Amino acid sequence: MAERTTPGPQSDAEIPAYVDSLGLPGIADLHVHFLPEPMLRKVWAYFDAAEAHYGVPWPITYRLPEEERLNLLRQFGVHAIPALTYPHKPGMAAGLNAWNADFAARVPDGIHCATMYPEPGVEDYVAEALETGARLWKLHVQVGAYAPDDPLLDPAWAQLERAGVPVVIHAGSAPLPGEFTGAQRVERVLDRFPQLALVIAHLGMPEYDAFADLTERFPHVHLDTTMAATDFTEARTPMPSRYRERLPDLRDRIVFGSDFPNIPYPYAHQVDALARLDLGDDWMRAVLWHNGARLLALDPTYCA
Repeated sequence: MAERTTPGPQSDAEIPAYVDSLGLPGIADLHVHFLPEPMLRKVWAYFDAAEAHYGVPWPITYRLPEEERLNLLRQFGVHAIPALTYPHKPGMAAGLNAWNADFAARVPDGIHCATMYPEPGVEDYVAEALETGARLWKLHVQVGAYAPDDPLLDPAWAQLERAGVPVVIHAGSAPLPGEFTGAQRVERVLDRFPQLALVIAHLGMPEYDAFADLTERFPHVHLDTTMAATDFTEARTPMPSRYRERLPDLRDRIVFGSDFPNIPYPYAHQVDALARLDLGDDWMRAVLWHNGARLLALDPTYCA
């Protein structure tokens, strides 16, 4: 008999009851963006012009003031709130790390995040961020237009490997391929630093299988679900039918991600899209909470 899968929430208001029905204390979402206001306005302006970039509209569902966005996540059950930032040119990362430290200081349930860029001095500001408590990193290979295996990053990768902090990396070629996207360069990084706790954003789409292979090969690599299996993504970057057959075996290496607030549908739809895969409630429990809570070292009483 197939394992039961509880139907997912059909609206944001239904999320807490759904999470409670699974016996979970909340959602561990590793892929949430809070940004400095000038940067956020530029990101939203980019998505407002998405039809020119991607050929389809990309409306921002949660175009709200920061405090309203924080309160919504709390209502959904997100216990620890990331503020993933990422630079698109040299000279930005240290400033973003300073903003992230301030965010974590003023938001009691905020996660102290950090980022980096291949540039001279990267090892210094990565060391400083680690010393001041950063525990979740974000890199965006396509937006930054850099190679993750750039030798300039090696000292920083070595520090992050020793620290064991999770690093969310967008290296897949969706929504647009870049010169450095794809699994090959990430594999080179992992060959040099095999204990890195990389979290491959968006399941690595569209290179789903190539990144799943890396997850199976390297002991601390995880995949995040951001935008995966949603109606929006399935219409453009569909999950291969046979890939779904790999997901049960990857259960303990998949973490929940949403891309809140920059998503063109309600938050509940991401949760429901995963439930519609019909992989069972235990799979959903692992993905929605247990795996992410383990990576973020949340309260161990919640991580049984």
